[in-house]
Amino acid sequence: MTFAIFGGLVALVMLGVPVAVAMAMTAVLSFVLLGEPHILPMLAQRMYSATTGFTLLAIPFFIMVGNLMNESGITDRIFRFARALTGHWWGGLAQVNIVDRVIFAGMSGAAVADAAGFGLVEIKVMNDAGYEPKFSAAITAASSTIGPVIPPSIPFVVYGSLTNTSVAKLFMAGFIPGILMAVAMMIAVYFISKARNYPRYPKASFKEILISFKDAFFAILTPVIIIGGILTGYFTPTEASVVACFYALFLGLVVYRTIKARDLPRIIWATLLQTIRLMFIISAAGFFGWLLLHQRIPQAVVAGLTAIGTTPAAFIALVILVLLVLGCFLEGIAVFLITVPVFMPLVANYGIDPVHFGVIMTLCSMIGLLTPPVGMSLYAVSSITKLDIWEITKEMWPYLVGIFLVLLLVAYVPSITLFLPRLIG
Repeated sequence: MTFAIFGGLVALVMLGVPVAVAMAMTAVLSFVLLGEPHILPMLAQRMYSATTGFTLLAIPFFIMVGNLMNESGITDRIFRFARALTGHWWGGLAQVNIVDRVIFAGMSGAAVADAAGFGLVEIKVMNDAGYEPKFSAAITAASSTIGPVIPPSIPFVVYGSLTNTSVAKLFMAGFIPGILMAVAMMIAVYFISKARNYPRYPKASFKEILISFKDAFFAILTPVIIIGGILTGYFTPTEASVVACFYALFLGLVVYRTIKARDLPRIIWATLLQTIRLMFIISAAGFFGWLLLHQRIPQAVVAGLTAIGTTPAAFIALVILVLLVLGCFLEGIAVFLITVPVFMPLVANYGIDPVHFGVIMTLCSMIGLLTPPVGMSLYAVSSITKLDIWEITKEMWPYLVGIFLVLLLVAYVPSITLFLPRLIG
């Protein structure tokens, strides 16, 4: 039954049915074929309840923070600061692209939004400087996956909501893996750029670095306010999203004066559309998750794996394999919503820390964003560059290898993720 349900879901997605609709259709058809159509009136209730968690309120606000930063030109200031720091390295602008994402990660937790919004600026600058368009597109898509790992992070918010895990601890756990992802990508960029003799900028003087830092200071302060407020207990991660939103609005309207009051309806509308798309997937997954629980599929999977005597290390390997395969066909949040009810009982059985497991799942979902046929960051970059998605994919493999090696390191050395959460208590 498990294979039939998931097989039907994947088949619908591959036929071009939107992910949210595919999940809802799979659940409805399954209940009908199982002879239990009387459960269908619960569809609306389950879809509604899946989106009413307090933690999920952070999602629209973090999306809006990213939109405000892009519209107000704050991202350009961060770009200039990053260029002063790393523009003289091999693959200068590509290195800047990565450093930008590390800094910008503290302001937006959505990879696809980063790839489409911030990427538009960076790809144009890189192409104008003499980089190959496919290289510019590939590194932009790859670096966009850093954002959801370094806090704040929408995947961490969703995972914390589903599992009742501390979102603050998840945020802390993402710092070191996110930095490792950036380092892995920068190493790959260095060797590729040196082999292809890509251009780089002259080394910036200390004065130039200081000026660009001063120009970007208030923007860089955003993650300090978010994380500092959470750690000191002034506000929760959900409340932090609201604080970040008002701070970004203050920067754009008052400090930099790069956006006007008349721009706000357009920004809010864009945020609304992005939020609706994401929340529709979450709501449909609520009913699909009810199907799994109703048919006791998580319990059956637990019993099956327990019977064959799987070790914690083997279980983690199995989880990574399943998540990477599902990531090729489903959007990351959808994979979370489908698999968390199945995996969490096993996580408890094997004594795996749920914070550590949340980081593993998030890293797997980031790889899914870069793998066809349903790599959302690939599609976002393809849509703004007009390049074929398979052409970008061929250029992507060094970064995929780097992220995968970081995933394995994080998966089998738990102290990498748990060091900061334990340090802050």
